[in-house]
Amino acid sequence: MRTFKLGASALEVPAVAVGCMRINSLDKPGAERFVRSALDLGANFFDHADIYGGGECEEIFAEAVGMSPSVRESLILQSKCGIRSGQFDFSKEHILGSVDKILQRLRTDYLDVLLLHRPDTLVEPEEVAEAFDQLERSGKVRHFGVSNQNPMQIQLLQKFVKQPLVANQLQLSITNSTMISQGFNVNMENESAVNRDGSVLDFCRLHDITIQPWSPFQYGFFEGVFLGSAKFPELNAKIDEVAESYGVSATTIAMAWLLRHPANMQPVTGTMNIERLTDCVRAADIRLTREEWYAIFRAAGNVLP
Repeated sequence: MRTFKLGASALEVPAVAVGCMRINSLDKPGAERFVRSALDLGANFFDHADIYGGGECEEIFAEAVGMSPSVRESLILQSKCGIRSGQFDFSKEHILGSVDKILQRLRTDYLDVLLLHRPDTLVEPEEVAEAFDQLERSGKVRHFGVSNQNPMQIQLLQKFVKQPLVANQLQLSITNSTMISQGFNVNMENESAVNRDGSVLDFCRLHDITIQPWSPFQYGFFEGVFLGSAKFPELNAKIDEVAESYGVSATTIAMAWLLRHPANMQPVTGTMNIERLTDCVRAADIRLTREEWYAIFRAAGNVLP
């Protein structure tokens, strides 16, 4: 699979990341087949979080991959921490404790990437900096990033954190593309002109932060998948038309739409279906034309000014 550098780091990563939030829906043989298939596809970047399955997903993954020192070196592991029941917690104590538990569940000595999972309004960035320094010195975490944060929140962290923030995981799909549509509607008096995220797309490009789109096939906030949905007939007709021209599935084209953006994004899959994962990975080899990209964007109901 096509690879690139994650953010400003030297870490070479595949264009598509494998999300493991639902791996606990598989039985043991199914989890083993899924992980083995992902690796066969060149999809060796696995995204976790300490809250997925209450930690069970990380344990299942480690068992499925047959974690060992030699296996570990072939993997790129990312996990997230900071969400607790009824609150967010970016305290030094919580970050350090969370990482130790993540490493224990994944049966590894280090994470390639640690993301802070959603913003904590009570964050004391000096504590985050201390935690990151300790994790880096100990070798437990090699790279750091955030999720669902706007430019000002990132800049506040960067005032104290010395490590580059290499990734920002954000909700983005063809039907959830306000960070893109806002850029078309500068100085306009319409709903699409509302800047909801502080121009996070441009900010991340300016500061070499890789955007990792999550829920790349969802509309709304986990309301459903737009592919094949009767709510999006025009969009599905256009995606199907483009898919037929390339001889691939609609899933591949929907993923290729994200990968076509010059921000060099790394979408995070959510499927546990091997065939759909294969279709997602196949998108890394397709470069949509400008005309195809805009046609799909408009078919989703987006109006160009």
